[in-house]
Amino acid sequence: MADWHSRSKINGDVVEFQYVPRESIKNIQYVYVWDLDKTYLDTNFGTLKEVWRTIREKAFQKKNIPGTQLLVRALTEQQEGKTFAIYFITASPPQMEKGIRAKLEYDGIHPFGAFFKDNLRNLKPSLLWRLTQQVGYKLQALLQLRIFLKDDVQQFLWGDDSESDVIIYSLYSDICARRIPEGELRAVLEGLNVLPLQIDSILDLQSQVPNHDPVYKIFINLISDTDSDYYSKFGRRVVPTYNSFQIALNLFQDRRVEIVTLKNIAQDLLTNYAFSMDELLWSFEDLVQRGFLKSEAVDQVIKTLKDGNVLPAQFSLSEKTVKSMLVGEPNTDWVPVKIDYLNDYR
Repeated sequence: MADWHSRSKINGDVVEFQYVPRESIKNIQYVYVWDLDKTYLDTNFGTLKEVWRTIREKAFQKKNIPGTQLLVRALTEQQEGKTFAIYFITASPPQMEKGIRAKLEYDGIHPFGAFFKDNLRNLKPSLLWRLTQQVGYKLQALLQLRIFLKDDVQQFLWGDDSESDVIIYSLYSDICARRIPEGELRAVLEGLNVLPLQIDSILDLQSQVPNHDPVYKIFINLISDTDSDYYSKFGRRVVPTYNSFQIALNLFQDRRVEIVTLKNIAQDLLTNYAFSMDELLWSFEDLVQRGFLKSEAVDQVIKTLKDGNVLPAQFSLSEKTVKSMLVGEPNTDWVPVKIDYLNDYR
């Protein structure tokens, strides 16, 4: 397992594996960054036992979050011959890199690179608290990647609500755009339990990246029963979702996936993951009610899913959903001028 040292770049907790030449990513306009744990793979690192069990799993034993494999494959195919730049970030230790890469390739996914957290060195009584502290690690990983991307790159970021991902991604955006003065940024990072050495690394990396906000959209997988309304303070580019079908609906609206992807993911959830039709219908209407699926896309989705025998022929939108479409999108900034990171009212 020790051969990972020779294949990676190590900077503190951050272990970076680059699978393509640096020069091949410099001019790519759209880059997708996917948090692996609880967002693509169903992994847990809350206890020592879970860490060791995850390390020992074979590639074929690793379980996907329902629908994610189809979704990433669809995003790959939508590129129409263009290179699909996807990176993964995980709290998994680098000793797992070969197994995780094998799993991704088993799923038909070939990432440009991946970031792992050197977490095994935290398996000491005095350091166990760092196993679940991801803010400093992920910010540093994102900024290390940003240095090598196009100046005006647009990034789509995926995370979940168990590891402060919305805070991390929004802070990353603010750091790149220089929205927070250095003294205030240090105080915010300290308040989020980022270690002094990590803060110094983050500020040094900030000085090397373009003064440009690269974050186009943030998807947050709601697995911890967080109220979706909580995310409004982070702006409308943050899309809280309950499943991959909702993500696909929003991406279809952005013309990032084809309508057939919605049908395939819906069918996958119903057939392979024990989703009920009521759950699928609720997911659709919930996204419309929250203003993340515009009325012009709704009719096309309904017709296609009915034609594909995914939605019942008699399905029609509820009165509540129709009223929400008449009201329109909530009056919330796409990117807030200032976010209160240290007062987390959930």
